[in-house]
Amino acid sequence: MLILLPPSEGKTAPTSGPALELSTLTHPGLNATRQRVLDELATVSKAPNALELLGVGASLAAEVEKNVSLRVEPAAPAREVYTGVLFDALALGSMTPTQSARADESVRIISGLWGAVSPADAIPAYRLSMGVSLGELGSLGALWRKHLEPELSPIAANTVIVDCRSSSYVSAWKPKPAALDSDWVQVKVLRELNGKRSVVSHNAKHTRGVLARHLLTRRGNPPRTAHDLLKAARGCEDFFEVSLHPGAPGVFTLEIVVKQ
Repeated sequence: MLILLPPSEGKTAPTSGPALELSTLTHPGLNATRQRVLDELATVSKAPNALELLGVGASLAAEVEKNVSLRVEPAAPAREVYTGVLFDALALGSMTPTQSARADESVRIISGLWGAVSPADAIPAYRLSMGVSLGELGSLGALWRKHLEPELSPIAANTVIVDCRSSSYVSAWKPKPAALDSDWVQVKVLRELNGKRSVVSHNAKHTRGVLARHLLTRRGNPPRTAHDLLKAARGCEDFFEVSLHPGAPGVFTLEIVVKQ
């Protein structure tokens, strides 16, 4: 099982600890590109119109300023840095050592700055979205696409890929189920109100976090196929209904209905 998550917009900045050390991060093959993005992010963040270039408001000016010095800012495990609705529901910090080890192995957080990190990777808080066109590097989704393929494909082979990302992060790496002999399952969240169903937007993050936590903490073997995933998800008491819908060969949508 490989669980793909987006990063959170909100982050908890470490107040102490060692500085960033790229050589310790998962997927060292991404480090050359990580260096390029760090350098360009620092340059863009110094610009007079940095907030506009990074697509953020004035309230985030202090976070953008810290982008200039990310190499010397304190770093902490990604499980502590990423916060927000999805990560609050996932609650990585409350897992047992065995569950945490499973998360470190099975979860990859797709990032505009790091490409992909595991929950154990020590990173500083930063401000950068995958949807940004970053200075001379251009589209981050396009930049990461060619580099993530050789890094993620080996750990995605012969298993189920549980994709909880939003569209801008999906653009950075789209699995190829036929080549990987895997099932790629994208998670869609619906709500039922007065007998009618509609797509959930913001609260979908919470539901995806609940699903990821359930898959990482449940007893038994992790799912290896889309149908294994369906059976596992149906065991989560938080969900009203779960169904699986096939698309192209090896591509599925897992629909989770929540009551509101």
